[in-house]
Parts: sequence; C-alpha cells; structure tokens
Amino acid sequence: MEWWWSGPLRDKGIDELIHEQGQIVSRAQLLAAAWPDHRIRRPLRNRRWRTVHPGVYVTHTGPIGYSERLLAALLYAGPEAAWSHYTAAEQLGLLKPDAHRPVFVTVPERRKVRPRSGIVVHRDPHWADRLAPVAPPRRTPADAVLDIVGISPSLDHAAAVIAEACQSGRVVPADILNSLADRPRLRHRGKLRPIIADVVAGSHSLLEIRYLRDVERRHMLPRGQRQRAVDGEFTDVFYAGFNLVVELDGRLHLVPRQRWRDLDRDNRATLRAEATLRYGWFDVTDRPCEAAVQVLRVLRRTNPFLTATPCSPTCPVVDLRNISAR
Repeated sequence: MEWWWSGPLRDKGIDELIHEQGQIVSRAQLLAAAWPDHRIRRPLRNRRWRTVHPGVYVTHTGPIGYSERLLAALLYAGPEAAWSHYTAAEQLGLLKPDAHRPVFVTVPERRKVRPRSGIVVHRDPHWADRLAPVAPPRRTPADAVLDIVGISPSLDHAAAVIAEACQSGRVVPADILNSLADRPRLRHRGKLRPIIADVVAGSHSLLEIRYLRDVERRHMLPRGQRQRAVDGEFTDVFYAGFNLVVELDGRLHLVPRQRWRDLDRDNRATLRAEATLRYGWFDVTDRPCEAAVQVLRVLRRTNPFLTATPCSPTCPVVDLRNISAR
C-alpha cells in the first residue's frame, strides 16, 4: 500500500516534505527519497537529529511541539494508520485541542503496532471504511465522535462529546446516527439516540442535556424553546407564553467581565418583561428537583393551574394544592 505522503514526496522532494511536517521525518520517507543508510545515520550520530520513535526523527534540537508529536506518532504507526478518537476530533475541529492527551491512532485489525509511550493504538476491521478523504489520514468526523464514545467512562462524558462536536458545526447528528448503525457493539449505544435527539432539539452542552432530562422532562414540565435568538444573542431555554428565560452555565466565572455580561443579559430580559432563572452545573446535577420547583413557580404566575410530576416519593415537586404560586 502506498503511503499518504508518497505523492507529495514525488512532487516536492524530501526537503520540502520535511519542512511541511514541522521538521519531522521518517526513515521510510528518507529511503523513498533514495537516501542511503550512512546519510541517515550521520545527523543522528552528530546529534543534529533525534529519534522520536523508532524510525521517526526530528531534524532540529529544540522542543517538539504538539503538532509534531501527532505527526511523529502517525508516521511511527505505519502506512495503514490514521488519527482517531480525540486526535482526529481535534484535527477536524470538533473538539478543542489538549496537548496533555496521548495521540490516538487506529490501524487495520490485521496489523500490530508495538506500544509506545504517549501513543494509544486501536485496531479496527472497518479501518478503510471510516477514513475521511484528507491527508494526513484521519477518521471521518462522525467516526471520530463514536470512537470517543466507545472509550468514554460514562454516558455523561459521551453526551458532552456529542454536544460539543455538533456545536462545532463540522458534524451533524444525522451523520453520527448513520455511523452508529455500523457499530452494534459500541459502548453506550442503546442510550445514544435520545441524547442525539436532544442535540437536534437544540441542546448545545452537557448541562443543557442534563437540564432537559433531569429538570424539565423528568418532572413533566412544559418543553422550553432551545436557543431562541433575541437581542443579538441566544437564550438557552425560553418558555413561550410564560415569559421565562432559563440560562445554563457550567463555568465558574471568576472574571468580572463575564459576570457583568451575565448580569447584562438578565437585565435585558427584565426589560423585555421576562423573568430569568440562572442555573449552574451543581444546581442541575445535584438539585434538579429544587430547580424544577422554582421553574414551576414562575410558570404558574401565568398559568396557576399548571402542575408537574414528582420524580420520586421524596421529590419536592408536588401538585397545586401544596405549592403556592408565590
């Protein structure tokens, strides 16, 4: 099988290829450029080059950056290798890069790659069918997302990845669902469809998914409108007909500018005669029933006969006779 870099090597030569690769080069590339062994050994012996992985070298003496580590790992894994999981998702713009993560690559099932520190190698019998048509090789956006789902420690973690990836605009839920059909043994598979449906409905983060599931849906509250555009911004949840806005923020804002921006959003909602309830991560995950009570109380200012459903015998959400509309 021809390497993905074979064409660029023929067209541009080895010097230009090394430059484009951030001064990373493999022994296979040098041999393909007709370098004899002694010419490869000389800069290594003189310590002008260093070995990153067996058969992969850096041609300078400075620190190796994150992008160089990614390419070195791919070259080390061989001609039939592709970035996958978090690495592919980062390179495709689905997730924010994290230089502390290992490099994830996937190879065909028949191949074996000797383990190396900082590289996680997966094997896949459907390797060729899950490649994006780009170079260096990487998984398709949908398959990169599902790769991560398959190693996610929890369903919440999987949901967060799906929400962030879809919010990037570089993958759509329909593509993830299509790829999901080809993975019958994927971890969390049975619970992914409703999560993806929530993303389609407008949930842009794990916190928004948890609010929809644990506060709104679990207590049978009216369904709010997601991502309503107003005053040049988007409100997280808007209850049309009730003049209630719910803002969800999983970040801890220690920056005054962000705090004032939140206050400004709340003030403008007040000027529109809309009430605002603002919840953070712990409000939704640790106290969803209390949040549901507060939402219900505000909704009942417009409809005093509106009720909700307790999610358990101890849930503080009760019927109209036991909750005043105050």
